Amino acid sequence: MSGVRQRPRPAVTALLRLLAPRTLRGRLSLVALTTAALLMLVLTVAFNAVAGRRLQHQADDELRTRAAAVATTIDTSGPTARVLETSNDELLDAHVWIYAGRRLLEEPPTAGPLTRVADALAGRGGQRCVTAQMHGPFRLCSRPVSGKHSEATVVTALDLSPYRSSADTLLLGSLALDAVMLACTYALTRLAVGRALRPVRTMTDQATQWSAVASEERFGQMRHPVELARLGTSLDAILDRIRTLLRHERQLTGELSHELRTPLSRIIAELDWWQARPRTDDQTHASHKVIAEAAESMRTICDTLLDDARDGSPAAPGTAEILPTLKRLAEVLDPPPRLTVTVEGPHLEAGVPPALLERIVSPLLANACRYAESRVAVRAHRAPDGVRVDVVDDGPGVPPSFAGRLFEPGRRADPRDGHDGAGLGLPLARRLALAAGGEVAYDPAHTPGARFVVSLPAG
Repeated sequence: MSGVRQRPRPAVTALLRLLAPRTLRGRLSLVALTTAALLMLVLTVAFNAVAGRRLQHQADDELRTRAAAVATTIDTSGPTARVLETSNDELLDAHVWIYAGRRLLEEPPTAGPLTRVADALAGRGGQRCVTAQMHGPFRLCSRPVSGKHSEATVVTALDLSPYRSSADTLLLGSLALDAVMLACTYALTRLAVGRALRPVRTMTDQATQWSAVASEERFGQMRHPVELARLGTSLDAILDRIRTLLRHERQLTGELSHELRTPLSRIIAELDWWQARPRTDDQTHASHKVIAEAAESMRTICDTLLDDARDGSPAAPGTAEILPTLKRLAEVLDPPPRLTVTVEGPHLEAGVPPALLERIVSPLLANACRYAESRVAVRAHRAPDGVRVDVVDDGPGVPPSFAGRLFEPGRRADPRDGHDGAGLGLPLARRLALAAGGEVAYDPAHTPGARFVVSLPAG
């Protein structure tokens, strides 16, 4: 049916997609070539139309000039127009017809079929021009000659073959010029687009390399055109986000390994102790209980840190009784026999879940047990804006020169002090406390030893 719209065939669509350029350089070159082709087509048609009209005007001017020259040989002073004999009678042999009214006075010796066209043109009267096709293109123009007592008409003809040949030559020349111009346009466009896109390719390669190695270099430090400068700004933002993600990933990995080390050490110690020699059922049951508690602690650690990594707010709504949580934490840490760990304070509740409270206080308590000489005290008390937990030890304290970098990830005052650690516990405790609306601070005025203060909202 004629009203049904035909859809393009899949084979044609696939062919068009196959022929379409796949690169931006090729597409821009094709667009430039198509635009130039359309523009040149319009210019070529307009140029050849103007040239053809100009050649026709030249032919008409020549015919009118010849007709005017022939008109000087016609005598219209008498009652009947007559042709005078002059020395220029050869003009009458060059496609000239002379009429007195509708009567033919003179005609070319080899006029042939053109005489009929000339008769019709003279019969219409006035000054007119027509084109006839008689074994080639001919142009005929009529010119009336008026006198006192009679009138005559002169019709001249001209072979248009030379003019048509000139027009064809102009058309072929313009088409050849168009082809050369299109080829040059395509080549120059590909060259220009290639040179313009070369910095983009370079920037892409650099961005790929910098993102892989987390480089500090950025495109904003280089001089580029305005468009590429904007692209460089966008790439810099992407590189910064990638660097931030990589830093968060490394931080999460380090914090997980740091926090999981203690319960994992308990599991390994219990397994070594259990495998050392045969144990009773009660001892085996106790080992199983310790291993289960350590595994549950590892799961809690993973859940807490992964929740914080997902949305930055690990503190789900909940409260924790501070003293039972701190006592359980002190028992799990299993301090050396030389240390006395005391947990004291009134009955208080913190506005955070127990798992989060453990993760905040655990690095502080582990640090205190690592550096204390003989005593570690954990005290809980009420504060004007919530609750506070002080972790105090009688160790060497924090060097004053290092106090400002105490909470920077990966920083340790003396990596060769004989204690293991990655410098991640204190930053983790502070970050989790801040996420819960609290704070972890170091008291530089406390001597001897060190005191860390945990501030949390009240439950």
